[in-house]
Amino acid sequence: MNEFPLLLISFIIYILVMLSGFASSFGSKAKWSRISYSLALAGFIVQSAGLLVRTIASGHAPFTNMYESINFLSWSCVLVIIIFQRRFRLEKAWPYLWLLIVALMALVSSPLLPKNVTPLVPALQSYWLWLHVSVTLLGEAFLAVAFVASILYLAAGRSSAGNSEAQKKQDNYDLIAYRAVAAGFPLFTLGALVFGMIWASQAWGRYWSWDPKEVWSLITWLFYALYLHTRLVMGWKGKRSALIAIIGFLAALFTFFGVNYLLSGLHSYV
Repeated sequence: MNEFPLLLISFIIYILVMLSGFASSFGSKAKWSRISYSLALAGFIVQSAGLLVRTIASGHAPFTNMYESINFLSWSCVLVIIIFQRRFRLEKAWPYLWLLIVALMALVSSPLLPKNVTPLVPALQSYWLWLHVSVTLLGEAFLAVAFVASILYLAAGRSSAGNSEAQKKQDNYDLIAYRAVAAGFPLFTLGALVFGMIWASQAWGRYWSWDPKEVWSLITWLFYALYLHTRLVMGWKGKRSALIAIIGFLAALFTFFGVNYLLSGLHSYV
């Protein structure tokens, strides 16, 4: 058995989650919200089973190539969205966040990504693989939520002037983005930088090599450090914070995709 049927099922469920989320804006809000949340839980369980099957079949962590990494990132995003919905009530942001999940699952399903199980190169045969990559991708899942919430904040700004309800919605987007960065930043710091440097020292004999992925991880980290510094120390909120969160996630996307396909370095096997 392979994981592909389970991923296809979860992909279809996530599309239904998104559609039912949008339906809550036009029909019975409580009814469609319950349906959408229940479907999200079902999709998450199915995708989790798919990850487990892939792990057992490959005999290693389920994030050693682009296909596996995007799949794990989408799974992490689903987990974070469900947690945020449970804790903070995402309201109008809910269906738009699932647009991101559907896009990631479409990439996972793309025939352009090699899906064959291959032996790990020696550099990846370490328990640090689990710590470094899983914590980094989980941190990026929180940052993805902040990215979507920040875009929604800017979009809502056009209609919030003099409209208390629209202003309340916009403030909620800003708060969601802040909470997501506050959770994702320490995870990204721990996974991408701390665990990454320790593993680099063991694998290559030095903590830092100015490898393109290391440099762009640092650039991403600096943007989110700027986000938190300006918000907590200088009191920035709203549009300026949203722009920083958006640019920071674009840097994270380039680190994830652009570095792998456009630049060569010590991480070229990822």
